[in-house]
Amino acid sequence: MIFETVRELLAHQLEVDPESIGPDTDIFDDLGADSLDVVELVMSIEEEYDIVITDERAGNVRTVAQVVELLEGLVK
Repeated sequence: MIFETVRELLAHQLEVDPESIGPDTDIFDDLGADSLDVVELVMSIEEEYDIVITDERAGNVRTVAQVVELLEGLVK
């Protein structure tokens, strides 16, 4: 469930096909995201799940799987 939500948010934000996004997809290298894109993604995720993600935590993710893992630890 979390993976699908993250995939949809990324696809919408970066205007890419959701089917091209898998767990091992690198948000920067594979999807061409920059730091502003990541900030916008974090804001979208925070709104979607009603959580707060610290800059420190957000700065440690590169792949979709890492985003999902982070969220699994925050969403209860």
